[in-house]
Amino acid sequence: MHVLLVEDDASIASSLSDSLRGAGYDVTHVANGAAAIAADPTDLVLLDLGLPDMDGYDVCRELRATSDVPIIVITARGEELDRVLGLELGADDYVVKPFGFRELVARMRAVSRRARSATPDQGNDANGGAVGETALIEVGPLSIDLRTHRVTLAAAGGAATELRLTPKEFELLCYLAEDAGAVRSRTDIIEHVWDANWFGPTKTVDAHVANLRRKLGDHEWIEAVRGVGFRLEVPAALA
Repeated sequence: MHVLLVEDDASIASSLSDSLRGAGYDVTHVANGAAAIAADPTDLVLLDLGLPDMDGYDVCRELRATSDVPIIVITARGEELDRVLGLELGADDYVVKPFGFRELVARMRAVSRRARSATPDQGNDANGGAVGETALIEVGPLSIDLRTHRVTLAAAGGAATELRLTPKEFELLCYLAEDAGAVRSRTDIIEHVWDANWFGPTKTVDAHVANLRRKLGDHEWIEAVRGVGFRLEVPAALA
């Protein structure tokens, strides 16, 4: 795996780069946001927020606008608001300094595994068939291609628009669409889309749901069921 490390602290960058290379990773290190945005594509980005030329949030936004590369924020900013903002801007995970190297590597592997994998073979799609039997899930005008990881939304005139989703947003949408209309609890969403051992902020689900609603263009696509969770269904205006 080729990792882009965006870190302006030379001592941290040197130590972390050496450790990652010792663990078998190829590492490209840059010390500012402009260099990160201009860097050649890699398999994963480790992004510090406190950069000398621009805020790491802006770097995250720029990277996510042009790429689906997994991004893990590594920062000293540990407040929940900072975590939620990072996830809303497209980060796939958020690690607060100081952190253990083994934990970081485990998170890198988990994020990369989720980015590579399609949805599980078990379960039902929106039409009642087993997900493993088709590479396509359709919910009204919404079409999810599991093989190509493409999501399209047909407009009233019939023209379809492709939605640009992050790997995590794609997984979340697939999980909701597998049984459209059914309520998925926050606990189930965390376990299936993130990890059964996830211990990050629960607000991450709400942040990703908000992103999906914005990209789907209608808040009613994903309904929040108070005290339970979320369900995906076609808005009344499109049904």
